[in-house]
Amino acid sequence: MVDSDPQGSLRDWSATNEGELVSVIGLDRETLAKDIEGVKAPYDFVIIDGRAKAEKMAGAAIRAADIVLIPVAPSALDIWGASDITEAIAARHGVTEGKPQTHFIINAATKNTKLIEESGFKPLDTVLYSREIYKQTMGEGLTVHSGKNADALEEIENLTTEIMEILNNES
Repeated sequence: MVDSDPQGSLRDWSATNEGELVSVIGLDRETLAKDIEGVKAPYDFVIIDGRAKAEKMAGAAIRAADIVLIPVAPSALDIWGASDITEAIAARHGVTEGKPQTHFIINAATKNTKLIEESGFKPLDTVLYSREIYKQTMGEGLTVHSGKNADALEEIENLTTEIMEILNNES
């Protein structure tokens, strides 16, 4: 995993578990698209965690990505808050024939909520509901795989399957 956010939350999470779960490196410079080439060779997949603000680092992460996933709560405020990054991605789509594929991940949802679809990007079918286990395991440097919440585990497994299907259909 690559933490491209200068805040370093992913690096903090990894430090909490002493890097035992996954390898996390910090690449928070505008040269990310080039720098990532030097670290991705031994991996099948590289996940880049970044900020959802339209800034140079986000642009570098978008250029390096095969797929962009934007986590949003199912509210107009979150959708509006993501407008800068979605506009930057849409502009990139204009010169890259629609690449990278871009989707929203509905995050922290409560039952019976609906997403306002005004951005033009399709939300994934998998919805992540608001669950204490996500906060708890993050703070402990763990994942839901180490917890005992079957619903959260099923959500993450479904999300992983859906993302893999998108990536496999792209190749």
